[in-house]
Amino acid sequence: MANAPVVVLGSGLAGWTSIKEFRKHDSQTPVVMVTASSGDAYPKPALSTAFAQAKTPAQLINGQAADLAASLNVSCHANTRALSLNLSTQQLHTDTQTLTYSRLVLAQGAEPIRLPLSGDAADSVLSVNQWADYALLRERLQPGARVLIMGAGLIGCEFANDLAGAGFQVHLVDPADRALAALLPEQASAALQQALGNLGVVWHWNNRVTSVSRQGSALQALLANGETWQVDLVLSAIGLRPDTSWLADAGLACDRGVLVNPCLQTSDEHVYGLGDVAQYASAGHRLLPYVMPIMTAARALGATLAGTPTPVVFPVMPVAVKTPAFALLLALPAPGVNGAWQATDEHVWQFMDDLGACRGFVLGGKQTAQRAKAMQWLAA
Repeated sequence: MANAPVVVLGSGLAGWTSIKEFRKHDSQTPVVMVTASSGDAYPKPALSTAFAQAKTPAQLINGQAADLAASLNVSCHANTRALSLNLSTQQLHTDTQTLTYSRLVLAQGAEPIRLPLSGDAADSVLSVNQWADYALLRERLQPGARVLIMGAGLIGCEFANDLAGAGFQVHLVDPADRALAALLPEQASAALQQALGNLGVVWHWNNRVTSVSRQGSALQALLANGETWQVDLVLSAIGLRPDTSWLADAGLACDRGVLVNPCLQTSDEHVYGLGDVAQYASAGHRLLPYVMPIMTAARALGATLAGTPTPVVFPVMPVAVKTPAFALLLALPAPGVNGAWQATDEHVWQFMDDLGACRGFVLGGKQTAQRAKAMQWLAA
């Protein structure tokens, strides 16, 4: 298979960045991209902040697939779905053809988790995970629309801020008792909730949507506590999950994502993975569904694919929560670290382990400007 191309599955940040990094080392080896979308590039984090940026869906696209493919010497197979994988023959089967690869890069991301809902409008619930989803959201949003968001995690809160700030009526429903409950100390959650509440966001805690039905031109959402709310659009933001079933069927080792070693190699020596689909050995076998880990992984993978095996080393990478009403910067402790959050200043929280060392931090509001100082806490 030495003369076969490198095949990259996925045209998101992980896919295009991997190709760009590979081309820095190798301009000649054929590269084929396979993507279920148009292949156009856009900054995915901007999907939940586009109203604040005053950008239309079309304005979010920062690279046409044809232009990128030409500049990187790539054959782009757009609107093409991967169906199965044969590791022994090194072939990727799609809905249009079979592609033989020398190396395969899995960069297809993850899929929205979909809750089972009853009601004749359950299929109208939107999940925004890519540009086409966002374009549909904007098409459905009329001025002053009432929006119910399922999930008060990072993406749900970002959308709540963006939509409420743009004048939409926002309800946010979550089975937890506070915002970003899995990430923030309680006081930080309270500060975020107050800021978004000041924009008009209505919170529904310890609750979930069970049914979505049509009621005239509107929708009726039924909550588990029996409340009903008339809204114009229901947006699901309860998280993403990599689709690994077909990869496991092919014989790749998978857990919550496809397992990759420090050089981003899967259990098959010819197949690599990064981005939302990958579960990184270099990160304690965690998923890292954020921008900075993708950029770091892509740089290492580019060198590895070009013949210089390069283990990925993830530095401390704080996550910015794009909620302008109360911006947040998070550096969370590694899983399994014992300790507790402590408030050390206004809108500053440090996670102190049992030995008194700082193992994580949360900065809120204007304190996000103290990033460099906070990074020093972790290095001490």
